[in-house]
Amino acid sequence: MRSHTTRIVRAMLLAMLVQAPALQATELVYTPVNPSFGGSPLNGAVLLNAAQAQNKHTDPKSGPAGGIGGQQTPLQQFNDILERAVLNRLVSAATTSVMGADGKLQPGTVTTGNFTIQITDLGGGLLQVTTTDKVTGASTSFQVGGM
Repeated sequence: MRSHTTRIVRAMLLAMLVQAPALQATELVYTPVNPSFGGSPLNGAVLLNAAQAQNKHTDPKSGPAGGIGGQQTPLQQFNDILERAVLNRLVSAATTSVMGADGKLQPGTVTTGNFTIQITDLGGGLLQVTTTDKVTGASTSFQVGGM
């Protein structure tokens, strides 16, 4: 009886193998996910969002007090706008002081509360404008030609 069962099982296995489709092996191909390493650029936003979701570090400059990404109170926003308006007026006043009636820069020195602006004629129509911070002593300069 046992040999009869064994023959039936073998016959069934043989029938399954004969009817089974031919198996084929293919080559494995690596496809990167990260766009920095050759992956699809469409994955960039997904990877960035996943990284930001896992990020537990915070910027000490951001937060409710203002700064990058922080929310400012209406009073802080008003103060920033007022400060920009005052600085714009100072720039306009300084520009008026260094410009002649013809709209060209005039060599000379203009002094404001915190800055000294010196315009020097370098010859050949080239002027050098140097701005110095009276508090820190830091200065920056640039050259203007053809004015």
